[in-house]
Amino acid sequence: MPDIPAALRRALALAEQAIGLTDPNPRVGCVILAADGRELGVGHTQAAGQAHAEIMALRDAAARGHDVRGATAVVTLEPCSHHGRTPPCCDALIAAGIARVVAAIEDPNPQVAGRGLTRLRAAGVAAELADADVADAAREINIGFFSRMQRGRPFVRLKSAISLDGRTALPDGRSQWITGEAARTDGHAWRRRAGAVLTGIGTVLADDPRMDVRLVPTAKQPLRLVLDPQGRMPAAARILQPPGEVRSIGPGRADLPVLLAELGAQGINELHVEAGPTLSGAFLDVGLVDELLIYQAPMLIGEGRPLAALAPLAQLGDARRWRVIEATPIGQDLRLRLRPT
Repeated sequence: MPDIPAALRRALALAEQAIGLTDPNPRVGCVILAADGRELGVGHTQAAGQAHAEIMALRDAAARGHDVRGATAVVTLEPCSHHGRTPPCCDALIAAGIARVVAAIEDPNPQVAGRGLTRLRAAGVAAELADADVADAAREINIGFFSRMQRGRPFVRLKSAISLDGRTALPDGRSQWITGEAARTDGHAWRRRAGAVLTGIGTVLADDPRMDVRLVPTAKQPLRLVLDPQGRMPAAARILQPPGEVRSIGPGRADLPVLLAELGAQGINELHVEAGPTLSGAFLDVGLVDELLIYQAPMLIGEGRPLAALAPLAQLGDARRWRVIEATPIGQDLRLRLRPT
């Protein structure tokens, strides 16, 4: 008998391999199992416009010389039922003779949203959803895609490197380096997840960063965005260098929700914000940060710049609360991930 939980774990690992490759499409993994539990084929979604996970798994099975008729397809997201850049995966599974499909979670895309499973069942395929624990893991891999489909805007992750006393830089802005090499490399892995990386012109002028993905392999670079309302971008700024696309944009604090809606319409699933205290504070003050990604170094700086320049509170009870969802040592530093309560 097929071990569905193990196959789902394998499919989730395959979906992870699609990070930095598939945007704006979701990251999906697929495993095809024989009735006796043998693995017949595996695959994950390719770049936009290329094959989806189910097609890659069917191709893998064919390359291995396996007949998939009567087999079970285990997939991390409901197979698509609409014709976008590629034909519907449902039709391919039906045509291949797949007898059963187990999906970790329903597709949030309104063009699918249950229609894939319905279409499979109408063709005589036993189609079902996995349990909630697997659904949570599958949602996390595509948290930005779910955000864009359900809220019309990207999932916003704000990253910062801080000292034990909450400083991100010396008073003059120097911040290289608060955290160690391992944390910096890990930060690039989180940049790779994003469809766009956003910073402010103040950070560009102070640090002259590249804001690209260099320290980990990636198939594509995220779009780099610089909030520069007054057009102060230096022609020789390192952020303008290839690879990848760079855009200067000029919305003010009140326009941040509009900016997120525009980025959602452009297919940006995850927005990675790496900025100074002013821009970070702007995002936090208007409640647009979905996750804090904090690297805390075991050092004390004293006087310096804060993580965010926030509007003053009338009382402590007005403070926004966050819950820690992860605390992991990275080299000599600590990686914290927090989400609003």
